[in-house]
Amino acid sequence: MPRFTPLLAAAIVLTLAMPGTWLVAQQPTAKPGPANRLAKETSPYLLLHAHNPVDWYPWGDEALAKAKAEKKLIFLSVGYSSCYWCHVMERESFMDPEIAALLNKHFVCIKVDREERPDIDEIYMQALRIYMQLVGSKQGGGWPLSMFLTPDAKPLMGGTYFPPRDQDGRMGLLAVLGRVQEAWSGDPEKWQKTGESLASYVAESLQQRPLLKVVKLEPALVDSVVAALAGQFDASYGGWGYSAEEPRRPKFPDPPNLTFLLDYNRRRSSSAATTMLVTTLEKMSQGGIRDHVGGGFHRYSTDRFWRVPHFEKMLYDNAQLTTVFAAAYEAAPRPDFKRVVDEIIAFVLRELTDADGGFYSALDAETDSHEGIYYVWQRGEVEAALTPEEYALWSGVYGLSGEPNFEGRYIPLLERPLAAVAEERKLTLEALETQLTAINAKLLAVRSLRKRPLTDTKILTAWNGLMIRALADAGRVFENPQYTAAAARAADFILTKSRDAAGHLQRTVTDKQAKVPAYLDDYAFLIDGLIALHRATGEARWLQAAGELMEAQLPLFSDDRVGGFFNTSTLHEQLIARSKVPTDTVIPSGNSMSAINLLHLAQALNRPEYVARAEKCIQSATPILVEQPAAVVQLATAVSSWLDATAAAKAPEAKQ
Repeated sequence: MPRFTPLLAAAIVLTLAMPGTWLVAQQPTAKPGPANRLAKETSPYLLLHAHNPVDWYPWGDEALAKAKAEKKLIFLSVGYSSCYWCHVMERESFMDPEIAALLNKHFVCIKVDREERPDIDEIYMQALRIYMQLVGSKQGGGWPLSMFLTPDAKPLMGGTYFPPRDQDGRMGLLAVLGRVQEAWSGDPEKWQKTGESLASYVAESLQQRPLLKVVKLEPALVDSVVAALAGQFDASYGGWGYSAEEPRRPKFPDPPNLTFLLDYNRRRSSSAATTMLVTTLEKMSQGGIRDHVGGGFHRYSTDRFWRVPHFEKMLYDNAQLTTVFAAAYEAAPRPDFKRVVDEIIAFVLRELTDADGGFYSALDAETDSHEGIYYVWQRGEVEAALTPEEYALWSGVYGLSGEPNFEGRYIPLLERPLAAVAEERKLTLEALETQLTAINAKLLAVRSLRKRPLTDTKILTAWNGLMIRALADAGRVFENPQYTAAAARAADFILTKSRDAAGHLQRTVTDKQAKVPAYLDDYAFLIDGLIALHRATGEARWLQAAGELMEAQLPLFSDDRVGGFFNTSTLHEQLIARSKVPTDTVIPSGNSMSAINLLHLAQALNRPEYVARAEKCIQSATPILVEQPAAVVQLATAVSSWLDATAAAKAPEAKQ
């Protein structure tokens, strides 16, 4: 963390403007007006703001040139389509004529879809985190991201969600805008220097330094990740991150952790790894985070027990969890794991699949400003849809016999495993599942008549790579050619449609328009998906395509100084920093996945030089693996793959 300096102390004058936790969502103050510049964009999230009275610009030369020419601050708002509080802020503030007038008069307003431009989001989210620490705030990052930038796009200060006006002793957006503009107009030179200093701190924090020493790659490094995960594990309900000091902390599925545990168990049996994996899969699949009627998983649980989710559904979660449950079934066949896989895939093919075969990004959490209303039930609705016998069975299995568990309604969930229910009712598990499948189909038909949440129809290359991997794995494990065919169709779509005129891979396709040069995770996840498709089908064309993409990735992203890969390519515009992220988030690190891909292709395509590249990529992040092993679980998998590759290379020598 950069040292606190008097220059940055100027930022403290606005700390009272930082938002807290806001629970009151106000209604729009104006009806949609004429279109602004966002009407020409393809991102569904940006299009939601196309009729705001705010004079929005997309990120680009026009907006940045205007800010410089008019010496105006930039108000940068970053969000995404399935972000509930992004929608709240749009309704409350960006539809408010008074707030819009102030924004239009004194600021150049730029709206960014973080999923379309993760590089912009990463840089300014990091700026917010540093700013928060410098001013002594315990608040972290989040979305919507609301940042104030100098005319040359250097970060000054910001927050996340702001209410429109002062509320409960907290300053609203209208007051914040006034204070920021007053401070800037009073001494722009001082604030320009503050922005330059904060920008340099951001660049420094995102820069990876050369290694001081080489770490020996050995099994103990991988074992340390298991120990680190065990120290954070919720033994009672599965998952990671629960703390008695923070009992309301959200709990995420964390697919990279689960994928690591599966790989670790495949290589060496571990009771600790097995317990963490199986407990988490069982508890998640029983909870309300799983959509028991329509299939798939919501983004995260608001409680320790996986009961009440945040209701948006993301492609990346469902893709990775498909891979995890399929691999868990392959290791130890269980019908409940297969059922989860089949239900996720049915949901994705039904609700997130484009007519040409690509996969959409997400479904919103809300409908008409009401979070989760599409997914929850009143008891009378279920009774009306089912026969008395069906209702008696379904309500007993999914918890309708007790009190409502969400705002007077019911989130269906399993209080205990179906096997226990089947035994109690003197049914076979197969017979019980057959009955429930038929009942859920009835309820799904009823639910489908409700007004649907918004679908984010961006087709992101990286997330499609994850889904291609998922379908290929499920097709191979369950010998289901329909799954494999869906993976192949999506792969063909991305390989042909997600290209620019020069043939470079692109980040996103929306309304048949490919946009934005692909990022590292686009290449890494697509290559991984193609490798899985080759494993499932044996067709050489998928392996060939993976090799061609790797050959394209190397010159575009390689960090020849430190090793590994930058997140942006040489085709991207130059921002205030060019970052490398070795840590996993809700998706694995592009660097770790690239190392794993290199090691596979080294053997599959007879390119032994890839082994050295993979080792250098791994070594570039080993300090984190040593100090914070749970932050780089996929890097540990890459270490295991490297150990296998080098052992195989030495084997012929040993025989001579």
